[in-house]
Amino acid sequence: MSQLESSATDREMSQQDNLPGPPGANRHRLPDERAGITHHFSIAGHEGYLTVGLYPNGQPGEIFIRMAKEGSTIAGLMECFGTVVSVSLQHGVPLKVLCDKLSHTRFEPSGWTGNQELGYAKSIMDYLFRWMELRFLSGKQLPLFVATAADGESTGSASNQASSSVSQFRQDSYVAGDAPLCTTCGSLMVPNGSCYKCGNCGGTSGCS
Repeated sequence: MSQLESSATDREMSQQDNLPGPPGANRHRLPDERAGITHHFSIAGHEGYLTVGLYPNGQPGEIFIRMAKEGSTIAGLMECFGTVVSVSLQHGVPLKVLCDKLSHTRFEPSGWTGNQELGYAKSIMDYLFRWMELRFLSGKQLPLFVATAADGESTGSASNQASSSVSQFRQDSYVAGDAPLCTTCGSLMVPNGSCYKCGNCGGTSGCS
């Protein structure tokens, strides 16, 4: 290697060493006493409880996932995963980012949930984060956390419209029965004439 090539390589390595890492994040812990929501779920016979701890403004700040079969491998993994998600939320990771990353992940156990708004769950992660997206990002939770009655009237009507539209789409997906899964995003498709259409990304099963 020539001296010129050697010096160029040294400069590149030096630049890589000087690259800044991600900005430091401050952890915002929840108050010692906080409100929370506990949701029971069942996926193909696997039952569990999701508890979401809330900041004073009603935003999620921690989650606890408790499976019915304590001591099992899946129960231990869910508890550790809940800790990771809680720390992420308290360090400022938006809930929408987590929902986008973890919704529609596919692994066992999977199956029908009995929840008409969510229908078929491809995995426990898929169910939990689609439920949190529906509960906290669609506006459905607003009537519970409004500050005044006047705010409740104005925000409640908007949230009911949002939740009803989401609910209608979920019910359509639930009624679809043996409809295929979308090859683009993995959502359950709904009948569209003689073909099927994805209500999540707009893809079709081959028809225009």
